[in-house]
Amino acid sequence: MSEWVLLLGGSTGHGGATAKRLAKDGYGIIAFHFDRGDAKKIAEETISEVNELSNGRCHYFNTNAAAEETINEFLPKIKEITNGAKLKLLLHSIAFGTTTNFFGNKPVTQRQMDMTVHVMGNSILYWTQKLFSEKLLGKGSRVIGLTSEGNYLAMEGYGPVSVAKVAMEAVLRQIGWELGEHGITANAIQAGVTPTRALTKITDRWEDWVESTKSRNPMRRTTTPEDIAGTISMLLRPEADFINCSIIYCDGGEHRSGAI
Repeated sequence: MSEWVLLLGGSTGHGGATAKRLAKDGYGIIAFHFDRGDAKKIAEETISEVNELSNGRCHYFNTNAAAEETINEFLPKIKEITNGAKLKLLLHSIAFGTTTNFFGNKPVTQRQMDMTVHVMGNSILYWTQKLFSEKLLGKGSRVIGLTSEGNYLAMEGYGPVSVAKVAMEAVLRQIGWELGEHGITANAIQAGVTPTRALTKITDRWEDWVESTKSRNPMRRTTTPEDIAGTISMLLRPEADFINCSIIYCDGGEHRSGAI
């Protein structure tokens, strides 16, 4: 296989697991991450494994993928890596935003809100626009973003991220609607509560969330990054060409159970 995928957030959590799975599937991996400190060490381990699984067809860039200058700077490099061929996938798996309440001791500020909605929501639109204009997306390409049940449930400290996820879902729906005639599909995958590093940043009660999820999930466990990676792998198959403008649930039925 000579096809390439582009992952925005491909070093840890869902993005890291997806990079490994798609490398095993034979795809070349182009990924962005923005890691420092201990997270950078984890990222380096992931990159090393992905590089081995992909037989060296792996390019990682440690920079802010949500910045306009990053998109403009790296588009020519992406085109060079793929030799101008269309990407099979653009995945948005960036988990960087403000987790706080709207009111209380530290209410979210406008700057924090704008940043969170841009990074975790709207940035997928700007990548898609540029990739499409450069003919790096075409028939059979997928645009996928990751969402959560926070898109319709109110949770402690999750307000800004919730708004970003809802925005991203709307963006994906519109992308799929406008680009469907070109054979490009856009969907969101709703993961269940997953014990990742990102979860620990949302609330100090994340361990309680995990235990509560295990009891309410019909399959009596939490979602894993590998669950999400497997779903993305399936969605890249030709049989999924007609799935568009949708939210795909990969949570064991968790969204049908009670709230956290």
